[in-house]
Amino acid sequence: MHDPYGTFRHAVYAYYQAHGRHDLPWRLPEPDGSFDPYKILVSEIMLQQTQVPRVIPKYAAFLARFPTVQALAAASLGDVLIAWQGLGYNRRAKFLWQAAQAAVREYGGALPCSVSELERLPGIGANTAGAIVAYAFDEPAVFIETNIRTVFIHHFFHDQTDVSDRAILALVQKTLPGAAGKEQERFREAEGEFTSPAPSIKTAGLSRDWYWALMDYGANLKLTVGNLSRASKVYAKQSRFAGSLRQLRGRALRLLAAGPMDARRLISELADPRAEMVLRQLEAEGLVAHHGNMYTLP
Repeated sequence: MHDPYGTFRHAVYAYYQAHGRHDLPWRLPEPDGSFDPYKILVSEIMLQQTQVPRVIPKYAAFLARFPTVQALAAASLGDVLIAWQGLGYNRRAKFLWQAAQAAVREYGGALPCSVSELERLPGIGANTAGAIVAYAFDEPAVFIETNIRTVFIHHFFHDQTDVSDRAILALVQKTLPGAAGKEQERFREAEGEFTSPAPSIKTAGLSRDWYWALMDYGANLKLTVGNLSRASKVYAKQSRFAGSLRQLRGRALRLLAAGPMDARRLISELADPRAEMVLRQLEAEGLVAHHGNMYTLP
């Protein structure tokens, strides 16, 4: 009897065996063969909306500066933002810093190993939590991101549009090695993300490699077939960066990374009519501090 899920797994693994990115730094184990959950957390937050080639050098530099969750938690947010320069979406740096502090405060510096507990940490949604559980602990959490979405749309939703993540996640569960057959996960929809209970099954070391294989196969499909995520209900085209508020926010933080600056000079250097509004936003988000007439990183 033909097994479409087995055929699918074979195709994914075949690509991974031949072309997998086995030397990515966050895929290299510790000397004892384990994977540091903190390093996985750093890589997952960095890889949100940032391409792998840009992340690799920043990942190494960030871990050199903050080698442990305790070191990151003890740092100032300003130092963390300086180390984050070049990655963009600076709120991610703040969330990562806050997650480290919460891990130290609530878990003694050890990241929890369940999706539900990880989701309680600042800035960690269901999909990031699932990735950490799979990569750091090799547990079969069910999650989705853009490369995974691309793979499943390509194989199971050809020529369809408005494909829901709920439908994709059901297939992610069914095709997870060792987990085909009986439904073992419940999904809930919350602000565009889906989650599952803590993993209830063990797949003999297969989960980590399986998700790496999906990620690499999906990255290749984007290059050879195109961004099939456009067929997803959740697809949203990224706005133009040049001239955007994102660009202006990044410029403000880069200027302040060099040291405190008075408001008039900072606004003059930004040379944009939106500068005052952006500075107010950054201050409200805790990404800059405003004392008297001076702006600084927090």
